[in-house]
Amino acid sequence: MNKIQFLTMVGCHNCEAVKKLFNEVIPEFKDSVEVEEIDMMSTEGQELVQKYGVFASPGIIINDELFATGGVDKEKLVEKLKELS
Repeated sequence: MNKIQFLTMVGCHNCEAVKKLFNEVIPEFKDSVEVEEIDMMSTEGQELVQKYGVFASPGIIINDELFATGGVDKEKLVEKLKELS
């Protein structure tokens, strides 16, 4: 199972946009992808921010590798998920 860690922040418009994108895209890959939403301000969130050098919200970490910060392109996300399936 592939793991997406979705680092979010309260009041983040980019986070809401990516959440909508996930709701569109992830069902197609539900058998191979698990999404975990993590508040960037939590202890766990802060550890991940520092570990991966997340400089803008949201941060998207796929299988322990930083995939995107500050937003994500739908085509790149779908391409990555197809690669992992």
